[in-house]
Amino acid sequence: MNRGFITGVIAMSAIVVASNILVQFLLGDWLTWGAFTYPFAFLVTDLMNRIYGAAMARRVVVAGLVVGIICSFIGTQIMGEFGPLVTLRIALGSGTAFLVAQMMDVLVFDKLRSGKWWRAPLVSTLVGASLDTMIFFTVSFSASLVFLEPTNDVSWAGDMLPLLGFGPQVPLWVSLGVADWLVKLSLAMVALVPFRVMVAKITARRATV
Repeated sequence: MNRGFITGVIAMSAIVVASNILVQFLLGDWLTWGAFTYPFAFLVTDLMNRIYGAAMARRVVVAGLVVGIICSFIGTQIMGEFGPLVTLRIALGSGTAFLVAQMMDVLVFDKLRSGKWWRAPLVSTLVGASLDTMIFFTVSFSASLVFLEPTNDVSWAGDMLPLLGFGPQVPLWVSLGVADWLVKLSLAMVALVPFRVMVAKITARRATV
């Protein structure tokens, strides 16, 4: 089995597992610690895409999805203060968002791979991260999708509050989503540095083999 594929799967799996654990710990009013680990899944996808191609990147995404599904299943069996740590809607939102966003990341990156080195990872991550945030928070908390899990009371997420504490009145889940999205955008910029360095190192190593 390709060593690069194994490395990619291990890296993606580690990020997914870490994010599933850290998402349970709040950081301030709008974020969880998981918001700072999950965006690096896009870095793994983009590295695999640049070095090994789109097909390999998609295989790593599928592997990450499988790990995510396993984590979600385990979470549904663990009871917290307010019920299962992972509800059906959160599991659906997480899995759908991950698959759609990561596959779109692969597609956009592949279309832009021949341009300047930073364009493909930056644009693909921005597009993927935006889709990920929109899909996850809408599926998990929007009142319009309550039929997905009628027994799960997410009315708290619909409380009308100022956006991020100072903007117009919006449902709480919108503020949570915007905060998450802003973190993803910030980390997309930061991740360009390790992307550039790691691509150069891995490419040089492969050339000497």
